[in-house]
Amino acid sequence: MKILIVRVSSLGDVVHNMPMAADIRRHFPGAQIDWVVEEAYTSLVRLNPHIRTIIPIALRRWRKTLFSAATRAEISAFRSALRAEQYDLVFDTQGLMKTSVVMRMARLAPGGKRVGLANATEGSGYEPISRIFHDQSIKVGLHTHAVTRAGLVAAGALGYTLDDEADFALQAPPQQRFAWMPEQPYAVFFHGTARAAKQWPQAEWIRLGQALSARGLPVLLPWGSKKEQQAAQALAAGIPGAQVLPALPLMEAVSLVQQARLVVGLDTGLTHIAAAYCKPTIELYCDSPRWKTEGNWSSNIINLGDTGAAPGGEEVLNAVERLLA
Repeated sequence: MKILIVRVSSLGDVVHNMPMAADIRRHFPGAQIDWVVEEAYTSLVRLNPHIRTIIPIALRRWRKTLFSAATRAEISAFRSALRAEQYDLVFDTQGLMKTSVVMRMARLAPGGKRVGLANATEGSGYEPISRIFHDQSIKVGLHTHAVTRAGLVAAGALGYTLDDEADFALQAPPQQRFAWMPEQPYAVFFHGTARAAKQWPQAEWIRLGQALSARGLPVLLPWGSKKEQQAAQALAAGIPGAQVLPALPLMEAVSLVQQARLVVGLDTGLTHIAAAYCKPTIELYCDSPRWKTEGNWSSNIINLGDTGAAPGGEEVLNAVERLLA
């Protein structure tokens, strides 16, 4: 059986889609699974041994130069790669018009079908028009976790019950020591987020960092934009021994996570990667619904806060004590 997953973005959603592949292979060990994903995330999906072929797509980049000859040539090459195989099942777990069009472009084997979501979960970007390309639409509950939502699409199409714990199957990237990596164990703060309401107070980050520094655990501060870099520098000024990292490619960021002693982060993709690896992780929900993405598959993960209810400093310090005990 040949299966194609269409889940192109975002980083956290790609991570939460990965257990779907392990579920399929658990019930159908011979299944061959391919994946269409944004070009920036291909290296991450490559760490999942259940995926046979990765087909990169560059929607974010193509939108900027849609009518250039080079972009049209890339789109044509993508379409050829997508149609090189005939699939028994094509899954769109994103539920957008753009992803359903990609689903429609894929070739089906005789008797094959295209399967997607029948409805939105609360607050999702689901577009009902995407259903026009489905042969089967799977209904999910209004408050369905992102991992479960993707799993239900496959389970509904393939006729099995989704009853196992999430298996992300993420392999460790090749072991490397980078110039920025300390010799001793370290903590990572994923403090940056695009939306101000999702941020945790700077004073609380500093207080937490000082507590970790007192335990001999240096704090590393990655960033993804100029504004986040400035925030990291402000945090480092108040945390003894803290280190502002250089700009990291995705696989270096994954290595940063995978080798960390502790990760504390907001509701962002890299925090969810730490949870997928079952690293000691504290996920901070300051203004997003916890039920959507919380790491609920390991006792190494502690989820704090919720929409409009940011966790307090003492609560986070207590969680750190539990994970480091």
